[in-house]
Amino acid sequence: MFFATYNAIYSIEDNGDGEPIEMYKVTDNQNHEISDNYGTLISMPGTQSVAVALSDGTLLILSENGEKRIPTGIEDPIASLLFIREDPLTLLIGTDEGAYVYRLVGEEGPAERVQTFDDLECRKDWYTPWGGPPAVRTLAKTKDGYCYADIHVGSIMRSPDEGVSWEPVTPDLNKDVHQVATCPADDNKVYANTANGVYVSNDRGNSWVNRIEGLPVRYGTAIAIDPTNPDLMIATVQRGPRGGGAWFCRSDNGGATWTQLNDQLAESPDRISTGFIAFASDGTAWAVIGKTLYIGRNQATDWHAFWTPPESNLPEYPIRTLAA
Repeated sequence: MFFATYNAIYSIEDNGDGEPIEMYKVTDNQNHEISDNYGTLISMPGTQSVAVALSDGTLLILSENGEKRIPTGIEDPIASLLFIREDPLTLLIGTDEGAYVYRLVGEEGPAERVQTFDDLECRKDWYTPWGGPPAVRTLAKTKDGYCYADIHVGSIMRSPDEGVSWEPVTPDLNKDVHQVATCPADDNKVYANTANGVYVSNDRGNSWVNRIEGLPVRYGTAIAIDPTNPDLMIATVQRGPRGGGAWFCRSDNGGATWTQLNDQLAESPDRISTGFIAFASDGTAWAVIGKTLYIGRNQATDWHAFWTPPESNLPEYPIRTLAA
């Protein structure tokens, strides 16, 4: 389990045993712009390492053996990463300000832009509410190689072959998707948290059901699925894109009904962003609320504050993202 603050990257035991271990920190003589994209943090199963995209397009990989830097050659801001396989090292990279997908194969770089993603006919309909270019906001994959790209705004694109070819999922999904997720225990399941709440697909995105019963509001941000139980999930919703009140919710029946978890938090959250919740491989759940990292045990029913960054002059949201 890994997480990133605005100036450092930490590892921690999946079950929360022990204190976080600092793996990397921006020093005073480094350009602090390299921390701009710490929100792209991903773990790399099998390699016992974690990767993050730096603002100059470099991929920083951290492990017990130290650090490695791979120049991707990507000039657009990197918004999302997805680990595909260890040998050869293969990742998908999604960009902001244009919504492109790249495949990185090997450790030398550069990454290659995926032409089939560029050629999607629906690309002409992608947009952002503020009029800027769209983004590949999140990426997810199944064990058997299906990949999903969340377009903000433009629904979800699907690849059956690890990101080589692409097509849109069915159009009955809300187009304003904020996170896409999958579950290792069921390759057919796909989950999306959207501006109209949570949607669940049982057939790889061919059809969707809107799962909103019990959600206090519908503007969804983050979603995470227990890796061993496709019906157990946590999700966050808030009053709108700028927050104004947020709720942390749990479902153990595939999203058919939701219960709120805010009464277990030490603070009333104003907003909870995409990337702020996760399940570790052993089923332990984690969430970032304000400045605090919370741990959830007993199938995400029992929540306690776990850790707060030690800096005294903290940004409003110092913890940037989680990577399980």
